[in-house]
Amino acid sequence: MQEKPILAVPVDARLEQSSTPRKTQIVVVGGGAGGLELVRKLGAKFGRKHYDIILVDKNLSHIWKPLLHEVAAGSLDANLDEVGYRGHCYRWGYRFFQGSLDGIDRETRTISLAPVHDDDGKEVIAGHTIRYDYLVLAVGSISNDFGVPGVKDHCIYLDSREQADIFRTKLLNNCLRVSRAMMANPGADEQVKVAIIGAGATGVELAAELYNAAGALRHYGLEVFDESRLKVTLLEAGPRILPALPEKLSAAARHELNVLGVVVKTETQVIEARPRTLITSAGETIDADLIVWAAGVKGADMLAELGLETNRRNQILVHGTMQTLDDDRIFALGDCASYTPDGAEMPIPPRAQAAHQMASTVFDNIVRSIKNRPLKTFVYQDKGSLISLSRFSTVGSLMGNLVGGSLAVEGRMARLIYTSLYRLHLLGIHGWMKGLFLMAIGRVNRIVRPRLKLH
Repeated sequence: MQEKPILAVPVDARLEQSSTPRKTQIVVVGGGAGGLELVRKLGAKFGRKHYDIILVDKNLSHIWKPLLHEVAAGSLDANLDEVGYRGHCYRWGYRFFQGSLDGIDRETRTISLAPVHDDDGKEVIAGHTIRYDYLVLAVGSISNDFGVPGVKDHCIYLDSREQADIFRTKLLNNCLRVSRAMMANPGADEQVKVAIIGAGATGVELAAELYNAAGALRHYGLEVFDESRLKVTLLEAGPRILPALPEKLSAAARHELNVLGVVVKTETQVIEARPRTLITSAGETIDADLIVWAAGVKGADMLAELGLETNRRNQILVHGTMQTLDDDRIFALGDCASYTPDGAEMPIPPRAQAAHQMASTVFDNIVRSIKNRPLKTFVYQDKGSLISLSRFSTVGSLMGNLVGGSLAVEGRMARLIYTSLYRLHLLGIHGWMKGLFLMAIGRVNRIVRPRLKLH
């Protein structure tokens, strides 16, 4: 039997007879970069007196998705950088509910959440519903395996902190195996083989970060292990890596990867994944101890079942106001949304900067809607792309459509700007005071904490 919707205030006979007005309830599903920034702004704007801001997420904490490759390699301790929703909501005046979106009833303006279970399968939170006056879907994206056989069973995705932790554990176990084998037989030619499918930002950054981690392991108990024991193969179906960057920068990044020892294979399409083996369209077999799939993203399958219009990648189609095509009370932003500006051939790309800008537009339009004012149309400002090759290099293009993407940057300047992107994210979700404080703590941690997370 389905529970009654969770309302802004408890409903009983006394309240129903009371003249106390019902709070306006704004529900945001998804605590990623865009969703978390949005609820912070809404909470700071409206407070708790007349409005009830609710964040729903299946996890208990947030970590910036562009950092997951560092978590996977062990270069970043997610425990230090994650944001707990319960503490954050107390600070910024919204409420948090743990759960996964299970459906939307647009007639009653409620969403249903699936039950939450613990590791033993025991139900912790029963399935329930939440009322909304305005609903924002910001659930992000998942890896798109394009239906390639065996990928789901034999490859690791980097969509979440849990998946990054699984990869790191498997990586360290394989490094330990090779180290022990070489200690037992110094002449042995042992290697940890990692294959990465997809040479976009995630694949390229992970490949470089792995060599950074491998070079540091000798200081943490693996005395005979170094970068030469690591073999990373980066596979790309297209003609070059980092297709979003100008060809010159793509070539520069490939050169840096080659110097590190990464084997880069372009125009190589994977058609099947098997245990510890990949099969390409050319009939080549590639052996690997660990296989990472980073070849594209799509919306979660459940998005196509909500009764809202979606594209073939399960992304929700939205107007320029970020409202869904089917319901003006429902907004969508970030990777789960698809918006193609008038005159554009392609929709806005699923990138962190797009989610940040969309969150600002949705915030403005919810405020305008409440005040019965005309809504704004989202205008995407492409700030360019930056790719971090760990401590070795950074490449990218700045300003994007402001100067035609012609301002190329490399080296220390690019690294400084890349680091500033995360700092802007901290300011967006914490505000200026706490954001600056966390930046200072981050500098101290780089000095006093170990370089790698090994547990």
